[in-house]
Amino acid sequence: MEAEANSGSLEDSWAFIQRPGEGCRTVPLAGHVGFDSLPDQLVNKSVSQGFCFNILCVGETGLGKSTLMDTLFNTKFEGEPATHTQPGVQLRSNTYDLQESNVGLKLTIVSTVGFGDQINKEDSYKPIVEFIDAQFEAYLQEELKIRRVLHAYHDSRIHACLYFIAPTGHSLKSLDLVTMKKLDSKVNIIPIIAKSDAISKSELTKFKIKITSELVSNGVQIYQFPTDDESVAEINGTMNAHLPFAVIGSTEELKIGNKMMKARQYPWGTVQVENEAHCDFVKLREMLIRVNMEDLREQTHSRHYELYRRCKLEEMGFQDTDPDSKPFSLQETYEAKRNEFLGELQKKEEEMRQMFVQRVKEKEAELKEAEKELHEKFDRLKKLHQDEKKKLEDKKKSLDDEVNAFKQRKTAAELLQSQGSQAGGSQTLKRDKEKKNNPWLCTE
Repeated sequence: MEAEANSGSLEDSWAFIQRPGEGCRTVPLAGHVGFDSLPDQLVNKSVSQGFCFNILCVGETGLGKSTLMDTLFNTKFEGEPATHTQPGVQLRSNTYDLQESNVGLKLTIVSTVGFGDQINKEDSYKPIVEFIDAQFEAYLQEELKIRRVLHAYHDSRIHACLYFIAPTGHSLKSLDLVTMKKLDSKVNIIPIIAKSDAISKSELTKFKIKITSELVSNGVQIYQFPTDDESVAEINGTMNAHLPFAVIGSTEELKIGNKMMKARQYPWGTVQVENEAHCDFVKLREMLIRVNMEDLREQTHSRHYELYRRCKLEEMGFQDTDPDSKPFSLQETYEAKRNEFLGELQKKEEEMRQMFVQRVKEKEAELKEAEKELHEKFDRLKKLHQDEKKKLEDKKKSLDDEVNAFKQRKTAAELLQSQGSQAGGSQTLKRDKEKKNNPWLCTE
């Protein structure tokens, strides 16, 4: 009974515990506290730390990507001109420190060198996707560190992708559609028609409609300027209808009237970059830099990076809920993954041990077979040696017999020769003696 009573009281006490954010009450303040200065504190801290913004320029070589960047930020960025002889698509990243008033901006411009220059353009988008994923992965690895320094980490995630469309006046190329479709879930795409002064105004209007229709029919999600903030809802809603922007870039300044303006001089006249009747450059600059730069940064973090992070963690086995739809603890997930990993490790160790034992047995069998072959070869060589030795001994014996027989014959011959010489000598002595005894024999 006491246990039941205690459990009941525990349940009652847990029932009164409120989760954060639930049951909040609004209470009046009796006087000034001072937390209304938080926005100012945030602004001051952000300004002191500085900002970063990363732009990816995708488009074929020769569409004026570098010139447009120089025009947008009113400076001259150093860079090597790209050629049409690249064997594949390469991404070239350059970071610059810019200062305007007391605000610092670390700007990174990533260009796609060689995009669309190959005969086979099937995989032209892959290096771009891999580069974007690599920046997400680097940020995720920094987040997962035990000791994180995100405040000092240089965020290299792409915040905006300016996709440069060739001013053909007809329709999008298949390369453009495939690339934008592969990128729309990873980056904020802002399509722009490059060198829009190459086609007439009526052709440009039809071209914009055609591009928008093709993007919708192919399910390509481009970046839409936000309209949930009342302060920018009207201008952003109007600018969404102008996408894609038809732009012209130029760093050359010409004197028009009494003012020096960025423009392009042609035999038939002058095109002013900042004249909204000539192109949409001013609209692009307003939307990209002056109105929605922070929203592009926020969308990159809260939408594209979160999607990558969620997919990556799910691949690693982490989930928010278990099969019973109950909250999943990170500790429980870690323990489960650790046990699973240890089980797989033990399984692999057992498989490797069995494989090692099997290979040792196979090696022993091979060595035994080789040893057997060596013994057989040794026996054969030994027998062959013995046979050869016996033949040599027999031949030696035969030669010895022949030598002995030759010596015997030699001795007999020498004996006969000595006997013959002795007999001849005795006859000569007898004849000399007879001569002495009978002198008449000498006269004869």
